[in-house]
Amino acid sequence: MRTKTLKKHKINVVTLGCSKNIYDSEVLMGQLKANQKEVVHEQEGDVVVINTCGFIDNAKEQSVNTILDFVERKEAGEVEKVFVTGCLSERYKPDLQKEIPNVDQYFGTTELPALLKALGADYKHELIGERLTTTPKNYAFLKIAEGCDRPCSFCAIPLMRGGHKSKPIEELVEEATKLASNGVKELILIAQDLTYYGLDLYKKRNLAALLQQLVKVEGIEWIRLHYAFPTGFPIDVLDVIKNEPKVCNYIDIPLQHISDHLLKSMRRGTTHEKTTNLLYKFREKVPNMAIRTTLIVGYPGETEADFEELKQWVKEMRFERLGCFTYSHEENTHAYSLEDDVPDEVKMQRANEIMEIQSQISWELNQEKIGQVFKCVFDRKEGNYFVGRTEFDSPDVDNEVRVDARKYYLKLGDFAQIKITQAEDFDLYGEPIDSSN
Repeated sequence: MRTKTLKKHKINVVTLGCSKNIYDSEVLMGQLKANQKEVVHEQEGDVVVINTCGFIDNAKEQSVNTILDFVERKEAGEVEKVFVTGCLSERYKPDLQKEIPNVDQYFGTTELPALLKALGADYKHELIGERLTTTPKNYAFLKIAEGCDRPCSFCAIPLMRGGHKSKPIEELVEEATKLASNGVKELILIAQDLTYYGLDLYKKRNLAALLQQLVKVEGIEWIRLHYAFPTGFPIDVLDVIKNEPKVCNYIDIPLQHISDHLLKSMRRGTTHEKTTNLLYKFREKVPNMAIRTTLIVGYPGETEADFEELKQWVKEMRFERLGCFTYSHEENTHAYSLEDDVPDEVKMQRANEIMEIQSQISWELNQEKIGQVFKCVFDRKEGNYFVGRTEFDSPDVDNEVRVDARKYYLKLGDFAQIKITQAEDFDLYGEPIDSSN
């Protein structure tokens, strides 16, 4: 037994869920590396840390299945220890301890020092921005705030992440500077709600001021905004997007629905009219902005009339990017007291209808890009194609630009001017205009 405890462990961090979890895993890995621990991301290791998601049913199921898989491997002697952290663990720790007792220890979202201690490491407070990034080298997530103060009826995130807490501008600039020194060219700003940024620290919405400091960081070429909230949107942010070349003409603003009575039940603090007017203001201030949104169908009480209103509105707004989710009935949320009265098959049918409409809109918008030239960054090579993005596209969720690798060579992580030659629903094909090939 003594020799077993003397061997150096390789710690495998497994990440499930959203970009906030990716960020948290990267911070954990940075801390472990600073403690001279051998750490890998989603590779083989004898100690496993699973960073879970607890947001909706599918994500919870994936997290539980992943825990069970590693517990089986532990019982088979393939791994020595299994630790669980993240949102599922924060939300359901007592249940998990009872149902899956073979996990060595469970930790919540704010228990990083305790998790590190269990892994034989010390929490190093001085490590601002020291992360082991797991994304392609050219982009990284920058989490500007933790938690959420919004009262949305369907959302369990405040239960798992707590109240809104902004990070100081100076700390974020320091983190961005370190990322840039490691070759990061694109910052993707994330939070549960970007537009709330600064209210706790500076007593005002301060996202515009943060952006004006981040654009000064040498080496950063693109800054992208994710997860803005429509109510109380700080309009001065639009001026920064318009006037600062480094800030992408792109915004991710989850709107969820457009029916007034559903917006009220969802506790979104807005109306059909206010939401539509805000979008018109976006278009007016930044005419070439790509707006990404997400919608929920099948929320309790959603009638055929509500759904028809939503469909018509999607057709009118012609969002550049759109995702659609089916409602998930989450315990301890405000909406859990409502009857989950839309059948699953109807939820799925409605989601498919929305995505069919969006697919047509995306195809039409993409046809307009044929013959145009766009600055693109290339994240990876896939089969015979280099796969990249324009400033109007975020990794993994948006359109991609494909360039034939049999004809052209592009350096991954670099920008190139690409002329679009062909367009599909969600993919563009092009060729570099300055290539000597």
